[in-house]
Amino acid sequence: YTPVSGTVTKINTDLKDHPEVVNSDPYGKGWMAVIELSSPGDVDQLMTATQYEAFLASQKH
Repeated sequence: YTPVSGTVTKINTDLKDHPEVVNSDPYGKGWMAVIELSSPGDVDQLMTATQYEAFLASQKH
């Protein structure tokens, strides 16, 4: 699942042998895919990290 529509143009095949990199370096070598967006404006509807953290905090029971 992805919150934006588009076409996957590249996949990080290194993760097949080293899946732990997704957790250890998610913003560097742990990338999963490159997506060419169908509607770049979709990104404007996404939450920032701060907004997402606040959302998660509001969901705690």
